[in-house]
Amino acid sequence: MKTNEGRFFEDYSVGEVIRHAVPRTVSGGERALYHALYPARGALYSSDAFAQACGLPASPLDDLIVFHTVFGKSVPDISLNAVANLGYAEGRFLRPVYPGDTLSSQSEVIGLKQNSNGKTGVVYVRTTGTNQRGEPVLEYVRWVMVRKQDPGAPAPQTVLPALSMAVAPADLVVPQGLSFARYDFAQAGERYRLGDYALGEIIEHVDGVTVEEAEHMLATRLWQNTAKVHFDATFRPDGQRLIYGGHVISLARALSFNGLANAQMIAAINGGAHANPCHSGMTVRAWSEVLDKAETGAPGVGAIRLRLVATTGSGSGLRGDDGKYRPEVLLDLDYWALMPV
Repeated sequence: MKTNEGRFFEDYSVGEVIRHAVPRTVSGGERALYHALYPARGALYSSDAFAQACGLPASPLDDLIVFHTVFGKSVPDISLNAVANLGYAEGRFLRPVYPGDTLSSQSEVIGLKQNSNGKTGVVYVRTTGTNQRGEPVLEYVRWVMVRKQDPGAPAPQTVLPALSMAVAPADLVVPQGLSFARYDFAQAGERYRLGDYALGEIIEHVDGVTVEEAEHMLATRLWQNTAKVHFDATFRPDGQRLIYGGHVISLARALSFNGLANAQMIAAINGGAHANPCHSGMTVRAWSEVLDKAETGAPGVGAIRLRLVATTGSGSGLRGDDGKYRPEVLLDLDYWALMPV
C-alpha cells in the first residue's frame, strides 16, 4: 500500500523525532495572500522602508505566516487524523523570515495520554522550524487529540510534559538590529506606546469578520495543512468542516490592529486554547487584555504580554460561573509582542 492513512494515536512513542516532508521557499506571494485573507495592516510587515527605519534589512514575513507554514509541515505526521488541535505553549519566534527563505520543520513527541473513552488520545509535540541554513526560526509545543485506529490497542504509559506557564521576558528574542528609536507612529497608524497601556486593561477591537467556507479552505491549503477535519465534510459526525484554528488566530490578531497597531512583532506564544469549534458563517470578533509589560535590551523596544480572545459574541466575558469557557469563545491566546516604549 503506497498511500498514507496518517498516524493514529497508537503509532506515537515518547522521544520519537519526526522530520516533516516538503520544505517550502516562502516569498512575497505568501504575504500578498495573507493580507488578502486577513485584515492585517502591521506597518513592519507591510513596508520595507518602515522596517529599514527600524533597523531591519527589509520587511520580514508576518510572524503568523511562519507559524502556519511550520505548523502545516507537521500536519501529515501529527494531526492528519486529529479530532481537534487543543493548545500551545512555550512558543518562541527566534529570528525573522524574509522572502526567499526556505522553511523546514521537525517534531519531537514529548507526551502521550490516552483518553478515558479508549478511542482517542492526546499527543504532545515540540515542533521546531528552521531556515535553509539550519537556523531555528520558531519553536513551540502543541497538543492534539488523535483518533486510535484500533480501540483495543493497549494504552501507552501516560507521560505529561512539564510546561512553563509563560516565556520569561529574559528569554524573548529581539531580532538583531531592531530599534524603535526612530519609530514613526503616524505611519504605524496609532500613537500608543508601551507606557500607555495599563495592566488589566481590556481593549475591545470593535471590528468583526464573518468566516467564509471558501476563504478558510484557501487559507488552509496555502499552509499545506492537510488535516481531514478542515476539508472533508463527512469526517465529522455533525457534517461540518472545522475551521483551522490558525485561521481564527490570524483573524483575531489582524482585528487587534484597532487598539494595538504598535504591537508589531510576536515574540512568544505563552499558551493558547481553541476553546470551541469555529464553523463557516460565524462572525469572529476580538478583545485583548494586558497581562504584563517588560523591557528589552534593544533601543526603544519593549514587550507587552497580551491575552487575545476571539469570540462570536460581544463583551469581554471569558468563562462562565462553572469555570468553563463560554460557548461563544473560540480562542484564548496568551502572547508577547514587541512594542515601542
